Order: sequence, then C-alpha cells, then structure tokens
Amino acid sequence: MIAKYRRNPMPVWLVHVIEYSLVIIGAFFVALAFNVFLLPHDIASGGVAGISTITKALFGWEPSVVQWALNIPLFISGVIILGKNFGLKSLVGTVVLPFFVFLTRDFPPATPDPLLGSIFGGMGVGLGLGIVFRGKASTGGIDLAAQILHKFTHLPLGVCVPIFDGMIVLTATFVFSVEEGLYALIGLFVTSRTIDFVQVGLNTSKNVLIITDYTEDIRRALLQDVDRGVTVLNGTGGYTEQERRIVMCVVAQNEFTKLTQLVKRIDPHAFVVAMNATEVLGEGFKNH
Repeated sequence: MIAKYRRNPMPVWLVHVIEYSLVIIGAFFVALAFNVFLLPHDIASGGVAGISTITKALFGWEPSVVQWALNIPLFISGVIILGKNFGLKSLVGTVVLPFFVFLTRDFPPATPDPLLGSIFGGMGVGLGLGIVFRGKASTGGIDLAAQILHKFTHLPLGVCVPIFDGMIVLTATFVFSVEEGLYALIGLFVTSRTIDFVQVGLNTSKNVLIITDYTEDIRRALLQDVDRGVTVLNGTGGYTEQERRIVMCVVAQNEFTKLTQLVKRIDPHAFVVAMNATEVLGEGFKNH
C-alpha cells in the first residue's frame, strides 16, 4: 500500500535544468528591481549591489562592472579560504547577476517616489533571491564575505551579514542623506520578509500538542473527524513526575478551530499548545 503513493524521482538532468533555470530567473528579478526601483533613488540596501550604488554616485562607475569586480574575487576567495565547494550554480549566479544588471541598465525608473522604490525594490530583490535559493544556489557577494569574517573572528554568521549590510547602509547615509539611509533600511527589511515568503509561502499550518487524560478518545477523533495523522508521544509531568501521553497533530489553518472544538468537547480540561508550522512536507500537505 505504501508503494502506491511513492512518487518516482525526477531524472537528475531535469533537476539540474530546473535549478539552473531558477538561478537565472531569480538573478534577472534581482537585477531588474535594482535598476528600476533602487538605483534611481540612490537606495543602497546592503550587499554588493548597495556598494555599486554608492560607487556610481561617487565616481560614476558602471554598477554591473563594480559587481563583477567584487563578486568574482569574493567567490574565488571563498573557495580558497573556506575550502568549500560552492558549486557551479553559485558561480553562475555570481556571474549572471551583474550581466543582467548591465542588460537592464537603461530601463526607466518604475516610480518617482523613493519610498515606493524602497518597498517594491526590496520585494523584487527578495523575490529574486528567494528564487535563487530555491535553486540551491546564491549570488555570492556579501554572503561569502560574511562567511570569511565568520571563519576568522568566530562571530555568529547571523551577526556577520548585518555587520556588512549595516556598514553599507551607514556609508550610504553619509554619501547621500539620512533619508536615503532610512529608505535603504526599509528595502533591507522588505527583502528579508519577501525571501521568507518565497521560501515557505503563505500556507502556514498549526502544529498542535494536546496533553489530556483522554488520549485514546482524542486520537481516534482526530483520525476520524479531522482526518489528519496523529503521533502519540511519551512525556513526564514536570511537577507530578508521572508518565503522560501527548497527542501531536499538524492541521491546516482552516482546520484548527474544528480541532480545538473537538478536543474541548472530549476533555474540557485538556492542555493544548499550538505553534505555527511554516514548512510541512508529507501526505496531506505539500509534496517533497
């Protein structure tokens, strides 16, 4: 019976085609957002793209050339210093992003409003980077610099990236104005949120833990009435030190009320803990 539901894996060549396509498509969205939303308003919202925005204002250097000049040495340094195989896909992302920036450099600004530029620019960059990450790659740049800093200083990687982005935004504040620096921060925030959206989507589910004296009744009710799988865990009461059984069930958002009403009807004194589950894979949810 289990074999009936098993999906045949895609051919390796098709997986590679899809992943490389995602890297190229994502890089195009990043470049387009940079040229039509961010660059026209001098919004240097972090990364190598932010550096190229600053150097264009100061020296008139072509952003795509600056990005190539920074990305490729950083990629080579990452391979040498970190000793990791970053993969051909990441090298493709490192190269094609500046190429698309060059191709779209003459596109007209999408809006005269810098606030809209920072918001929609951040969304476009986040969308593109999220797609690149879906292709299991990166566009190099500051991420590699942050990993190198992490190796030599042992600072958490989650701190190293904001250090570089913060330095770029601070520099932009001095080069342009405080207002442009604030717009850059908005762009950074929107980019981060959009990446999360692309990675996990809007289909948030609920992971529910139920501690009750009526474990078997609730288990059967969830299987039959809610039609969701159930896992029964063994636990120990922290105060009573008695063995307890905990029912765990993952349900969609629109099923959560039905679940809580069902539990309350069986055991009004049940202890229920619900947590957001943003990435649920398996039968009844998103496929692998």
